[in-house]
Amino acid sequence: MGAGFDCLALTLDLWNVMSVELDGEGMSVELQGEFTERLPTDETNMIVHTMLRHLRQLQVPRPRGLKITCINNIPPASGLGSSSSAQALGLMAAGAIAGRVLEGEELLRRLAILEGHADNAAAVALGGLVLVAGPGDDYIWRSYDIPQLTAVVVTPPSRYSTTQARALLPQAVPLSDAVFNMGRVPLILEALRGGDLDLMRRVMTDKLHQRYRLALTPGAEEALAAALEAGAAGAVVSGSGPSLLAFVRDEEEAKRVGEAMLEEYRVYELEAALRMVSTSNDAAGVIDASPAAD
Repeated sequence: MGAGFDCLALTLDLWNVMSVELDGEGMSVELQGEFTERLPTDETNMIVHTMLRHLRQLQVPRPRGLKITCINNIPPASGLGSSSSAQALGLMAAGAIAGRVLEGEELLRRLAILEGHADNAAAVALGGLVLVAGPGDDYIWRSYDIPQLTAVVVTPPSRYSTTQARALLPQAVPLSDAVFNMGRVPLILEALRGGDLDLMRRVMTDKLHQRYRLALTPGAEEALAAALEAGAAGAVVSGSGPSLLAFVRDEEEAKRVGEAMLEEYRVYELEAALRMVSTSNDAAGVIDASPAAD
């Protein structure tokens, strides 16, 4: 969320879903939804890998038969939390099989260890707007319900991992840049909690990470500027990118802002994907868990 690098995260109404049936012999993995051509259907699938690893950690025998269905709606490697979502599903599925539902703070702690940082993990596990800090697994966090806000998400066809995006960031920054960001984090928090779009437009900026991530995709810097010129109430690199997220007031503004962003990518012959999403106060959770099989 702009200046809230590694400490502030926001949940979007964009969900992956998984179901597991303990039935038959062996394991089958069925993928449904979007972007499934990018995803494996064996034990290298991040959801499945996380689930099986957590079962071993819980010292629960692998079930004789596993029928797994994954409905994917979050584009992988897009800056929209796909890895946190996938690993959360795996952890929750393993917990359900073991007869121990894993949600909320416990899910946050385990997921943050897997992710290596807690911001995306907190948004997945707790929902809403989350402020989180702390070394290791000793996290301090607060979560906040916020009014429903609408955002345009533009995802160019540029793929890189969070690890690659992090490798570009400097290990030391000017004191003035650190102070710039520190002063804006509480104001971003206040703008989102109050739905104050005017304040959001003024404070959702950054001097620590966005410039490096924008440089990874031709047209990204121009697209972010175009969103603000078209009237967006704040625009940021979503996560590590390449997706850009721009808050809007209504559907008419969403169309105008989205088209302005897409046009900047077209200059570089890149066809970006456009979607309109809402914020959500819901957290990841287990919908139904039957008793574990013998």
